[in-house]
Amino acid sequence: MEASAGLVAGSHNRNELVVIHGHEEPKAVKNLSGQVCEICGDRVGVTVGGELFVACNECGFPVCRPCYEYERREGTQLCPQCKTRYKRLKGSPRVEGDEDEEDIDDIEHEFNIDHQKKNTTIAEEMLHGKMSYGRGPEDEEISHYPPLALPSLRSSRPVSGELPVSNNAYGDQMNGSTLHKRVHPYSFSDEPGSDGWNDKKEMGWKERMEEWKMQRGNLGCERDDYDDPNTNNADEARQPLSRKVAIASSKVNPYRMVIVARLLVLAIFLRYRILNPVHDAIGLWLTSIICEIWFAFSWILDQFPKWFPIDRETYLERLSLRYEREGEPNMLDPVDIFVSTVDPMKEPPLVTANTVLSILAMDYPVDKTSCYVSDDGASMCTFEALSETADFARKWVPFCKKFFIEPRAPEMYFSEKVDYLKDKVQPTFVKERRAMKREYEEFKVRINAMVAKATKVPPGGWIMQDGTPWPGNNTKDHPGMIQVFLGQSGGLDAEGHELPRLVYVSREKRPGFQHHKKAGAMNALVRVSGVLTNAPFMLNLDCDHYINNSKAVREAMCFLMDPQTGKKVCYVQFPQRFDGIDRHDRYANRNTVFFDINMKGLDGIQGPVYVGTGCVFRRQALYGYKPPKDPKRPKMISFDCCPCFGRRKRLANYSKHGTNGQEVTQGIEDDKELLMFQMNFEKKFGQSSIFTTSTLMVDGGVPPSSSPASLLKEAIHVISCGYEDKTEWGTELGWIYGSITEDILTGFKMHCRGWRSIYCNPERAAFKGSAPINLSDRLNQVLRWALGSVEIFFSHHSPVFYGYKDGKLKWLERFAYINTTVYPFTSIPLLAYCTLPAICLLTGKFIMPEISTLASLVFIALFLSIFATGILELRWSGVSIEEWWRNEQFWVIGGISAHLFAVVQGLLKIIAGIDTNFTVTSKASDDEDFSELYTFKWTTLLIPPTTILIINMVGVVAGISDAINSGYQSWGPLFGKIFFAFWVIVHLYPFLKGLMGKQNRTPTIVIIWSILLASIFSLLWVRIDPFIMKTKGPDTKKCGINC
Repeated sequence: MEASAGLVAGSHNRNELVVIHGHEEPKAVKNLSGQVCEICGDRVGVTVGGELFVACNECGFPVCRPCYEYERREGTQLCPQCKTRYKRLKGSPRVEGDEDEEDIDDIEHEFNIDHQKKNTTIAEEMLHGKMSYGRGPEDEEISHYPPLALPSLRSSRPVSGELPVSNNAYGDQMNGSTLHKRVHPYSFSDEPGSDGWNDKKEMGWKERMEEWKMQRGNLGCERDDYDDPNTNNADEARQPLSRKVAIASSKVNPYRMVIVARLLVLAIFLRYRILNPVHDAIGLWLTSIICEIWFAFSWILDQFPKWFPIDRETYLERLSLRYEREGEPNMLDPVDIFVSTVDPMKEPPLVTANTVLSILAMDYPVDKTSCYVSDDGASMCTFEALSETADFARKWVPFCKKFFIEPRAPEMYFSEKVDYLKDKVQPTFVKERRAMKREYEEFKVRINAMVAKATKVPPGGWIMQDGTPWPGNNTKDHPGMIQVFLGQSGGLDAEGHELPRLVYVSREKRPGFQHHKKAGAMNALVRVSGVLTNAPFMLNLDCDHYINNSKAVREAMCFLMDPQTGKKVCYVQFPQRFDGIDRHDRYANRNTVFFDINMKGLDGIQGPVYVGTGCVFRRQALYGYKPPKDPKRPKMISFDCCPCFGRRKRLANYSKHGTNGQEVTQGIEDDKELLMFQMNFEKKFGQSSIFTTSTLMVDGGVPPSSSPASLLKEAIHVISCGYEDKTEWGTELGWIYGSITEDILTGFKMHCRGWRSIYCNPERAAFKGSAPINLSDRLNQVLRWALGSVEIFFSHHSPVFYGYKDGKLKWLERFAYINTTVYPFTSIPLLAYCTLPAICLLTGKFIMPEISTLASLVFIALFLSIFATGILELRWSGVSIEEWWRNEQFWVIGGISAHLFAVVQGLLKIIAGIDTNFTVTSKASDDEDFSELYTFKWTTLLIPPTTILIINMVGVVAGISDAINSGYQSWGPLFGKIFFAFWVIVHLYPFLKGLMGKQNRTPTIVIIWSILLASIFSLLWVRIDPFIMKTKGPDTKKCGINC
């Protein structure tokens, strides 16, 4: 990819393609003449000895090694410049026409196939601990991956410190020639019935093991080998890259016991409530019973997925030892990073720029990092801001890596109120920091000027610097646009080092097409990245979520690249952390109860749910493939000498000669399957041949024969608005359509296929973002989440009904997914339950009869179990009691407002087809700290909580006044009613503070108590009425009661 190629805009359907040059000023680029491949544009690279790779010794025409190998294997084997035949270089495989050479690197290893197979088989048996006899996998064990053998599209990469095991799960399953073969711990020459087999069969197990060790050269090693640091590093590299950390049993076991006890007490409580109706208030009693049964059901769905909470640890040093050996090529897998934005007015370009800068400066190999920014609003302001960001990155990235800056988003780094000189020893740091801060302030001024200019659209539309009209002037009808700002030939920083790739993408939009909002934009990025870079892993971030921990991607790689468990991991989810939240977190924006309790519990089952950002995906999992299956333990075969260890089998099936007829039939069937697969492959992934080819490259990379121009043209094709028609995009592939919360659906589909996910919570937060701290914005955000859950519940992907066929989704994981879709419906019983106290106070009735001593013990046990469960959860999770209480308060606030509206809107959409517009949450912030917290914005979501709050306060006043008038006998039942009313008021207290706005002098709590106490004292004053003379009544002792 050439960074100086200009803006590429076009439409595949209209057969249009335009390249706009000269938009940005040319940057100073280091002269790379002679070091860039003239065929693909990549770096030529060096040999093992560190010298420049030279393919042709006659003319020295610059060609990289992949192009050289491809030309020798598939092409004319001639140099493109001098037409001389390429000679075989050391380490290259032989092709037809090579001269015989006495070279150990191919003579003894390339053609010794049996020896390689023997070593591979022995290594596999040693790793899995299965030194037994048996058969290979049956027919049904074949993976669901496409049965294609494409050796030219695969890369087998040996890793230092590992045994030479063929650990490519996808490739091994795609190779049909390895099926139905015997698996032995000995060489293939020792088949049953041969002399070698009979000799070894007579030997004991220990003797056979000693002989095998002698053959492998593992005996007789010197003691000094263990003291060799290289040997120690190799041993360390073989260790797991991560491990589970179980919660202490002293914390978890009491927690589980309390859950069971609470379940029993809850059953006794519901039985008592049902068998003891209140006859004079049967309507109130029945309503309360229905609400309490639903609350119990909802609690079970929420509680039991937290039964197996775990923590995890990662070992970054082992990751480096395994994949970043000194003097060897870096073996870490590439990563494509996606950043999505829509409206530059609601998502300021400066916020997006900080996110992009933190990505470009993260601690990961630059040649394996690519950043794609999706501008779904086709804004020229975002485009120009990204161009400025690419220019500033040339100075910011080397500064971060030189001084190990954290965090690497400049706005957050320069605004931190910490000692920035701590742990800094370089004398030039202060001087360079001041200069960089000045550069960043100038960068901010330029970005702010762009935003101010973008507020008023010119009558003729936006014009680029070279006079060309901006292709995205009509945001609903524009071609696809791609601009490579930083690439291999134009991505050098101020010190001459290479920078990661930075690509601007705006997908094509035309009237009459369904674009599927954010999910469609993410799928377009998946296809673009698959064409241009095709990294095996992808990280997606919202535009306001910057990388707070520069090693975050390495943390994820400790799980995804682990050779033992990584192949079954579909994604690694990080918790969401936020900046700019008030100290008391009034509206529970941090959501720590969900991220530090619920997600840890799910990690012990099948993995956490996908929450929309801060997630590293495996590309093959997004392509709809199923995880590789574990090899089954070989079945035991009994021989004449050991008839008791298994059923007798005829050895004729395993003879040397085999049955040629069966092999021919199997080959014909394989050809038919291959043809059928090729016919249906484009129906699944689309009509792009290059992208279709990239989906088969499990280890990533692009075909070496592809030129940058052809790749960009194909990238425009895959983001065309009609590309997904009649394909499986959005239904089985990529981000799943059908809900505005596409994240829940996408993760749910992967878990149903058998994948598992990982929850990674490093000590330093991986990512940080901004949250809407204003009450109205927060409620609108919760409304969008709840509406997406309602849409999923009524769709065919509902976890209540979907995913039972394969049986890959665990039951507790299904409970969690059901809970994520039914929790908005709790708003209906919650609204009724919050209204009952006021109705009881106003009518003088109650939902419970007079309780006995035994029944009161049940009530006390229920409340104690509720509090004990919460306290023990806080104990093992580390969540503070204040955060837990804020979560409880906002559960009530959101339940009777946003969740209620979500249910109504969801039903209107299902029944009447009335759709709801998606509103982007504003990421803008004012200069004053927390000034947005006190801003009052009217919305209809405020009506239900305000009504509930007022009627409960009126009910308290009316109940007290009634008790004053009725006498002392009415104070007993009053306390129960007032308790429930105060329970509602206390939970709605943060909502009331939001309604009151910012109080400069008088706190809100003082105003509330003043109103309540003034009302009560007024009623007492009227009842006592001390200024009116009391009339003395008749003397009952003299004239009787009826006087």
